[in-house]
Formats: sequence, C-alpha cells, structure tokens
Amino acid sequence: MSLAALAGKRVFITGHTGFKGAWLALWLRELGAEVFGYSLEPPTKPSVYGLAGVREGLAGELTADIRDADALRRALCSFAPAVVFHLAAQPLVRAGYAMPYATFETNVMGTASVLEAVRALDRPCAVVCITSDKCYENHDPTWGCRECDPMGGRDPYSASKGAAELLIASYRHSFFDPARLEGHGVQLASARAGNVIGGGDSAPDRIVPDIVAALRGKKPVPVRNPGAIRPWQHVLEPLCGYLRLASAMLAQPDAKWCSGWNFGPAQGTELSVGELVEAFIRAWGHGSWVDAGVPGQLHEAAVLRLNIEKAGLLLGWRPRWSGEVMVQKTAGWYQRVLCSGADARSACLADIAAYGEARP
Repeated sequence: MSLAALAGKRVFITGHTGFKGAWLALWLRELGAEVFGYSLEPPTKPSVYGLAGVREGLAGELTADIRDADALRRALCSFAPAVVFHLAAQPLVRAGYAMPYATFETNVMGTASVLEAVRALDRPCAVVCITSDKCYENHDPTWGCRECDPMGGRDPYSASKGAAELLIASYRHSFFDPARLEGHGVQLASARAGNVIGGGDSAPDRIVPDIVAALRGKKPVPVRNPGAIRPWQHVLEPLCGYLRLASAMLAQPDAKWCSGWNFGPAQGTELSVGELVEAFIRAWGHGSWVDAGVPGQLHEAAVLRLNIEKAGLLLGWRPRWSGEVMVQKTAGWYQRVLCSGADARSACLADIAAYGEARP
C-alpha cells in the first residue's frame, strides 16, 4: 500500500521532539505532508530533533504539555489536520516506577486530552494513537501477543499503556463508532510497537545510548538483563506501519482500520538483549560487555513478542530489515554523525531512502 495519500495533507504530531516523533516528522516532510508539532522541549540533549533540524521543515509547532487540554484543543483545531499521530508520552519502564502518578497522568489523561481535541475538531480525521507492546497482559510469550488479547501491565508504565488502550477503545465506541463512520468521519486506531532502535536516540536507561556511550568511552557495555527477549526493530519499521495505516484511512475510509495494530519483527527473529549488544559490538568494530544485573532489581518482563499477522494481511506491512541490518544501520548512524561529524539530517534521510528501497 502506497504512502502517496499523505502528500499535501495536514498532519498533527504530538511528541514530535522525541526520538520516534522526530523521525516521523522528517519522513512525513519527505512525503510532502504539512506537519505541525505539539510537544515539550526535546527530552534529551543532544536529540535527533535538534541534530537533524526537524524544526526547519515544520509548518508550525507549539511547545506545550498534552495534559494542557485547552492549549492542545486550540492548536489542533486551528491547524485542522487530516491526520493526527499521537506519540507524546512518558516512555520508560523504570521512570514509571520512579514517578507513577506522572506516568499515568501523561499516558492516560494526556491521551484523553488528544481525543477530546479531536472531538472538538468536529471534522473527518484519521487518528493513530501510539501505545506500546507492553500494554498486553502477555500470557503467551511463545506465539506473541495478538491485537485481541486482554490489556494489562504489571508495572506502572505498562499499566498506563494498557489503560490508554482501554480509553481509546472507549472513545471509539462512545464517540467515533466505526459503524457510523459516514456520520462523524473520524477513524480512530491504536498502534502497538516493540522496542525501537535507530540513530539519534539519547534517552537515559535505553540500551543503544548506553552501548554507544560505553563504546565511545572504550568501556564494557553494562547490560542489566542479557537474557531478556524483546521485539527489537529499527525505528523506521513501526513508523512505516503508522504511515501505512494512516494512508489506508485516507485512501479508503473504512471501519476495518479502526482498531488496534501490532508492528514488530517477524516471529522467530527476536533478539535477546545480549544478542543485540553483541551484534552492535560487531557492527561497531570493537568492544565488550558485562552483566550489570543485580539481585532484587525492578521487574521487567523476561519475554515480549508481538504477533504481526493482522498488519501483514490487511495492510501489507512486513518488516524490511533483519536484526543484523537494523543494528548495522543504527551503529553506522552514530559512527557517521557522532564520531565523524556527518550531517545528522542527511544521515536520517539516507536511512529513510534506503528503507524505502528495501523489500520485505
């Protein structure tokens, strides 16, 4: 399914200063969309938003909190978008333990603020709310969580994402009923992606920034849970899924798009944390790692897998880059930009172009 439907469309992104949001804004501009960003200041310094000059290509932006429902409503209604991508969130499991109230407030009530703004917009619109693979109760680690599985979450972050999904479903049934799409015109979907890596991530407590910092400092990479299995994917993989879903909504409005969607690696290709670190060290050219786990450390799921059959069947979306390729692309970005001084925006656009030429 082509992404051409997004050309010339007005697209509103929450969280455009974050890692995934910045890459999404860059890609949308390459597709010819008019992009407005609504977000707090970049959460890290440096950030891919700053390094790649994301602001320069925007039709507009507002620095504000998604919990400020009035400011969000005014910004969204003023821009009058055809598409809304909601990415703004508190995105870290361990930060959820440190500040549970703020995590629930941002991830749940922030999502409510976005959907209330869409209600106030009162016009046809494609809405894709990004949650997480951790929204599921995760009872079937062998075959992967499916979109119809129950929501859950043992830790505050995961529970906040499960709660956000329940909230999205409530708004879909209460205000944006797919069976009455012709009347209100709002197609509301949620997207659940796995752990993403890629150039420019500087967030604390995430594996790639830790790897890069250690390798650049010629120190062993500290690894908390080397045996934990995660649905790792390059950041462009789920973004392609989000874009394909929004394009389908624009090109062929239909109730079948109005649901939850998984975007992750192909079954059987998931890597453990240790395997990811070893692949990164190979791509970097040198380095080592050390097990930094400690007894009694905060709980994180041992195995997370996503079933992606639905996206393949209905959207024609499938992963394009293998585990080795995603790691090579990520390590190469950091070596070019941070170590050799290459232009970050050019490096991002080169990866987007290479991804577009790849085949599933």
